[in-house]
Amino acid sequence: MKVLVIWKALVSEAYHKRFIELAKFKDVELALVVPTKWHNTELEKTCCSEYKIIPGKIVLNGFNHFHWYLGLERIIRQIRPDILHIEEEHYSIVTYQAIRLAKKYNVKSMFVSLQNIYKIYPFPFSWIEKYNIKNADCAVAVSNEIRDVLIRKGLCKEQIPVIPYGVDHLMYRKIKSQKLKSKLMLDSFTVGYMGRFVKEKGVIDLLHATSLIKNGFKLLLIGSGKLRHKIEAEGRRLGLLEKMEIVDSVSSSQVPYYLDCMDCLVLPSRTTRKWKEQFGRVLTEAMSCEVPVIGSDSGEIPNVIGDCGLVFKEGDVDDLSSKITRLINNPGLRGELAKKGRQRVLDNFTQEKAARETYKIYQKMIC
Repeated sequence: MKVLVIWKALVSEAYHKRFIELAKFKDVELALVVPTKWHNTELEKTCCSEYKIIPGKIVLNGFNHFHWYLGLERIIRQIRPDILHIEEEHYSIVTYQAIRLAKKYNVKSMFVSLQNIYKIYPFPFSWIEKYNIKNADCAVAVSNEIRDVLIRKGLCKEQIPVIPYGVDHLMYRKIKSQKLKSKLMLDSFTVGYMGRFVKEKGVIDLLHATSLIKNGFKLLLIGSGKLRHKIEAEGRRLGLLEKMEIVDSVSSSQVPYYLDCMDCLVLPSRTTRKWKEQFGRVLTEAMSCEVPVIGSDSGEIPNVIGDCGLVFKEGDVDDLSSKITRLINNPGLRGELAKKGRQRVLDNFTQEKAARETYKIYQKMIC
């Protein structure tokens, strides 16, 4: 079977692992349509022995849900796929572009959704969503909550398999990064955060929680976003500047080294009217690296962590501070959670497992 995959995130090499695993199935012939650039990230992987990589020019580069590809119809005519695998949302213009072409050329199509809140979108996205849901052959949900939203949108449960995000457990493993720790001057218990610097990710809550901690600690914040200046200002106001180290977003290949610098990773997400945590991929990456995790109870976080980390009530800085202090004071618990977290990833969140489940979908679609 020939499968053409369309996904902007493939600009980063870290997201290719699942497709490397998929290509191991002898009856699967993969081709990936990949943007030459997304936001400020240049295409990291341009060739591969396992599948064909097709660099595509994007219109409205960097605009989620608004972008689309020049020349996609030409690519479909050349590849002549049996399945269009679209790793984009059901209300996105690029999903509409791909599904419309799938209908034109009698190709099966599937999209992937992360939307775990039922929303009514304005025109033209409401019309695009309706078209895509009506005409897609399959929709993959990353969680059961997302599947429930898609059912409310009109899809049948049988059309919506659930496949959680996978992590490359060979890349994300325990790595010794003493030189990096020394460079960052992380000489005491290090509380880490990695992700976007935006309000809903709860970084300000993390600052307030750590300001309550009596023990010695360092705070390592890795990411970028519009809240950067507010984070620095709030850190200064709370007297945390000497304990804080802020690092701009790092390449996917460097992420395991920075995770190893942390004694625990915190994902303090906060639910808003329009958003709640959809998965928390950084949690599985940290767990795979044997870094203990603490997460809020927003969205899918408790289901990802299970009993292999600590969960606090979102927005409750006292509860978060207590959870961090508990890990600081209990090295035995840190070691236990580190081992359990790694095993949870191996049991539930590997790219190999995600590839196997995706292959089953392909088989069902072309039967």
